[in-house]
Amino acid sequence: MLCRFACAAILIAGRLSHAVLLNEFDYHLPPELIAQEPLGDRAASRMLVVDRPAGTWQDCVFRDFPRYLRPGDCLILNDSRVFPSRLYGVREHGSGKVEIFLTRPISPNGLTWEALVHPGRKMRTGERIVISDELSAEILGRGEYGERSLRLHPHGDLFAVLDRVGHVPLPPYIRRADTNLDRTRYQTVYARERGSVAAPTAGMHFTPEILEACRAAGADIARVTLHVGLGTFQPLRSEKLEEVHLHKEFFTVPKETLETMLRAARVLAVGTTSVRAIESDPDASETDLFIYPGFQFRRTGAMLTNFHLPKSSLLVLVCAFAGKDLTLAAYNHAVAQRYRFFSYGDCMLIL
Repeated sequence: MLCRFACAAILIAGRLSHAVLLNEFDYHLPPELIAQEPLGDRAASRMLVVDRPAGTWQDCVFRDFPRYLRPGDCLILNDSRVFPSRLYGVREHGSGKVEIFLTRPISPNGLTWEALVHPGRKMRTGERIVISDELSAEILGRGEYGERSLRLHPHGDLFAVLDRVGHVPLPPYIRRADTNLDRTRYQTVYARERGSVAAPTAGMHFTPEILEACRAAGADIARVTLHVGLGTFQPLRSEKLEEVHLHKEFFTVPKETLETMLRAARVLAVGTTSVRAIESDPDASETDLFIYPGFQFRRTGAMLTNFHLPKSSLLVLVCAFAGKDLTLAAYNHAVAQRYRFFSYGDCMLIL
């Protein structure tokens, strides 16, 4: 069904002159619409196609995605791979259980990490946590917002140990324990560069067959790497968006990807992480880019994205690209039509 949203087009030459407030990016979501399990078929998700110039949207399915591509398009994929970054252990001196969520390596040897620790208040500097016979952790310090720095002590290669004792870092709105299925489904089929602690979920709809159909439609496929960390999913702490500062995340835009984008007629970014990567300085190795209304997109011409949490940096980014009023109206339509939301949910193609 084709729907029309009547609104005036607003051309923005730069950052908005007035304050942009976080509470403007809110919507009502019934809890039962939060997807708790992945679909059996990755490509069977529903897809809401939003036409920005026309102010319209249309209900489709993701399997139709290649139909919206044309020769000269460049499809940008974030090939970061999720690793088992959630750990459960006990305090070395005491019986208290501890949960550790690794978010970012902060030492050259990869053994010192920024992490979220629960219960954090009881964990003092110098305290050790026993995770298994193969792995323990030592608290080194505390960050500005309660995050901890810690040193991991593995017996052998760290990531080999994490593969054995770690858990898939499902987000908290998925109210169940992770399973072996999540090790493959909370991951894109093209993931290869290990480093993310949350999946670039827009890419999880693709199958090898869909990717081949995209190539057959005439689109080039290029890759970036942005390792998803706190900068992507941590709640925003300031009501004024101009005052928001995201955590830095590691990213790479290869030279061949830049060249492919330069000759493309249109760049279609798969996921908000791909958008942030290609809109950041390609010569940098980290980005804390926060995109909100008023941002001038230099490379992104279209976007595929999942549905995001209210008042999140991801929803704010989508509103910056598609327009706040159109985006929120489309979200309300998705709620009314019982779309599935968040990581294992349905998606939106913004043209």
